[in-house]
Amino acid sequence: MGLNSNRVDHYSGSGHAGQVHTFETTTDHPVTITVSTEAMTVHNVCLPPQKSTVQKLRHRLSEVFFPDDPLHGFKNQSRLRKLILALQFFFPVFEWAPNYSLTLLRADVVSGLTIASLAIPQGISYAKLASLPPIIGLYSSFVPPLIYSVLGSSKHLAVGPVSIASLVMGTMLTEAVPYNQDPVLYLKLAFTATFVAGVFQASLGLLRLGFVIDFLSKATLLGFMAGAAVIVSLQQLKGLLGIIHFTTKMQIIPVLSSAIEHKNEWSWETIVMGFCFLAFLLATRHIGMRKPKLFWVSAAAPLASVILSTLLVTLFRSKLHGIATIGHLEKGLNPPSSNMLYFHGEYLGVAIKTGIITGILSLTEGIAVGRTFAALNDYQVDGNKEMIAIGLMNMAGSCSSCYVTTGSFSRSAVNANAGAKTVVSNIIMASTVLVTLLFLMPLFHYTPNLILAAIIITAVIGLIDYQSAIKLWKVDKLDFLACLSSFLGVLMISVPIGLAIAVGVSVFKILLHVTRPNTGVLGNIPGTHIYQNVNRYREAKRVPSFAVLGIEAPIYFANATYLQERIMRWIREEEEWLAANNGSSLKCVIIDMTAVTGIDTSGLAMMKELKKMLEKRSLQLVLANPGGTVMEKLHQSNILESFGSEGVYLTVDEAVTDISSSWKSQP
Repeated sequence: MGLNSNRVDHYSGSGHAGQVHTFETTTDHPVTITVSTEAMTVHNVCLPPQKSTVQKLRHRLSEVFFPDDPLHGFKNQSRLRKLILALQFFFPVFEWAPNYSLTLLRADVVSGLTIASLAIPQGISYAKLASLPPIIGLYSSFVPPLIYSVLGSSKHLAVGPVSIASLVMGTMLTEAVPYNQDPVLYLKLAFTATFVAGVFQASLGLLRLGFVIDFLSKATLLGFMAGAAVIVSLQQLKGLLGIIHFTTKMQIIPVLSSAIEHKNEWSWETIVMGFCFLAFLLATRHIGMRKPKLFWVSAAAPLASVILSTLLVTLFRSKLHGIATIGHLEKGLNPPSSNMLYFHGEYLGVAIKTGIITGILSLTEGIAVGRTFAALNDYQVDGNKEMIAIGLMNMAGSCSSCYVTTGSFSRSAVNANAGAKTVVSNIIMASTVLVTLLFLMPLFHYTPNLILAAIIITAVIGLIDYQSAIKLWKVDKLDFLACLSSFLGVLMISVPIGLAIAVGVSVFKILLHVTRPNTGVLGNIPGTHIYQNVNRYREAKRVPSFAVLGIEAPIYFANATYLQERIMRWIREEEEWLAANNGSSLKCVIIDMTAVTGIDTSGLAMMKELKKMLEKRSLQLVLANPGGTVMEKLHQSNILESFGSEGVYLTVDEAVTDISSSWKSQP
């Protein structure tokens, strides 16, 4: 139904004479504001089409969970075509495999071999970062990439262990059961945490609850990753200095203290070789960043360093006996580990908590990396399908001696720069790891631990993005606070607590925006029908006898009281301004509801109470441009009846013009 229909007849046609009302304000620069009331049409503010409760619920659920309408491609299709589309939807391999060519294969083979040269040393290094046997890192670089190649939708995502998830898992599990204290139980907890992470990730995708990971804002992750990178780098002092007894704590002070306290264990051979290789790796990384065409230099450097350092230790082991090495690694494929999943006992809670936290972190990183390279190469990645793919590959990995894996930014960047065309590059990488597991494991016996430490430092140092932190300070101080809180929390307290602090700051920021929305006084820009904030637009002028207020948020229980108090304060300040500048009195309060996207029962009660308060002060309350949902609730709550025919307008300009005309026509 339409509202205020009588007003259209009143103003349409030529029978209504045009009138001009002039108001003068006495400010530093006197301004005359002219409000035209020439013949015009005051438009109806209509209610949205009537819908049943079921229709409203269906529409709301589709907006929340299916904003991309994933089934739009199935419309008007035959049964066979629908079956093919369903297979392609759940298994993207059916989408690209029929069109795969030899040209694509050549590009994927080159990129796959390139990322394998990076994945093998990183896999071993990250496993040690998670306090797991090095072989677990190679296992985790074999099975998960194969699973992802069938289920994943990103063409450039290179799957495997990553530093942040490895660090968090190692930290949380070590606090409960150190690996050297009970290796079997530690492995059980690691595999169980991986299974929990996979179930959690796949569930988010199936239920289309991806917005959960959005609570880790970019600012939060920026600080968290920088803090984790610093801690990870400092922890590598054990390998670079040759220390045997080193703290397992992950705070900056205990780590530095431990390095100094055990200086009697420092090995000069380890220090010289370690820092030389670290300088070499950092130099190649710098070359790769400055000259993208030379990406292969930084990609091949870790494997080249492993080979060279292993040869040096092997040839001169009688003189370099102070350098610790990896030791014996078993040959063979991933052994099954489903029988090691730990679903009962006192440490089950630790495994679940570790799985959820590492699952969120790895999922956030994987989707962010996938979307980044998809945007750079002009294709789209389905976030929910990616969640399912990453979740299922971790579930499968937990049953085949793997720990948490996801898409790695460094390896994905190398993959893209090497010319990868499809996820077949992951299959090539996994095949290379397979050959390594079957035939090359004895070659790693004399690989020094120092080279693993240097590789980790080189990989994580790129997570310290100080330029983005400076930009946060310039653009959004609250985001910078979230970033700084996360960074200091990781450094000073612990990795999980640092993450919790960061999430807490982010949630506080959300609550702050919800409970304290922006409001402001609007004024007319001379010569137009536009009303804007007078503090933002200096040319915008107040209209005497009117207080035009804008609300830039939904009106909910969380902010209703605040808005009522803030509106009354704006009214008081407007009355004082009018009295000081032109001596006129305030007669009407117009609330611009253009940016009010929703209202609940508390908000409705606030509007009703506000109207009563203003009526006691002989002030008229008018609403301008309420949205469809807001209008519907105002109507259903019978509040519109109290506003009458001149209480709701389509625009602020129509409200000012119409009400001014009615005042002028009164005797």
